[in-house]
Amino acid sequence: MTDPLDIAHLQTWIGRTETHDDLLSPWTASALAATLRNDDQPWPAGRALPPLWHWCYFLPTAPQIQLGPDGHPARGGFLPPVPLPRRMWAGSQLEFFAPLPLGAPARKTSRVADVTLKQGKAGALVFVKVAHEVHAGDTLVLRDLHDIVYREAAKPGESAPPQVPPADAAWSNEHRPDATLLFRYSALTFNSHRIHYDHPYVTQVEGYEDLVVHGPLIATLLLEAAQQHNPGRQVLGYSFKAVRPLTCGRLLRVCGHAADADGKVALWAEDGQGALLMQASAELSSS
Repeated sequence: MTDPLDIAHLQTWIGRTETHDDLLSPWTASALAATLRNDDQPWPAGRALPPLWHWCYFLPTAPQIQLGPDGHPARGGFLPPVPLPRRMWAGSQLEFFAPLPLGAPARKTSRVADVTLKQGKAGALVFVKVAHEVHAGDTLVLRDLHDIVYREAAKPGESAPPQVPPADAAWSNEHRPDATLLFRYSALTFNSHRIHYDHPYVTQVEGYEDLVVHGPLIATLLLEAAQQHNPGRQVLGYSFKAVRPLTCGRLLRVCGHAADADGKVALWAEDGQGALLMQASAELSSS
């Protein structure tokens, strides 16, 4: 992309909205459970959707002809036409207010909340914040503030120094995301971003060493582990920030401290070399 970066023009997208309705198919939850939990049992209608699993629903269905060179829908529709080639899910801040039952109709309303320009060590960064709200009937079920970052093309030898993760984890779970897991998660989220499945593209165009593990997949595995280690406690809030990408086949370790008296839990993900991949925190109910 060679268009000039006109931040004032991009900021005219602030306030744009779109709405997606969904019936919350139990099959989709069953498929995600098989992918994340090795659970092959069907999930019935009426069962509450676990936190973050709403990312498999309310999905836009852009026609094939409307996809851009990176596999995402071409920019300039709901999202602003940022003229930078690399796009990443930088983080989210979520609040959970009520259960979201499978098999029931629900609606997600999305709004472009902010567009900002920053200068990083590797060049220009444009951050787009999208505010999502999900309602089941008249009930606000969850609020999800999603941060998207657009970056310039990778430069040869470009690599930020790794950050050191926290110490003294109370628990940790290990995963090694492979191409099959990335494929299934891309399919369940209808995510056609080529960095997750197109090896020539991700290595030759975007400059990664291998397929990139989805940020929201890491965030979901992290929160799944936090719930396993805090049984019986509901997730009231969750936030995460992506720090460093993880590529296919590399060790992923999701970790956390013990919950404090207020139910706050510090969480993080790291790779096999001890580099911080994601910082996160969760707020859990008292029981």
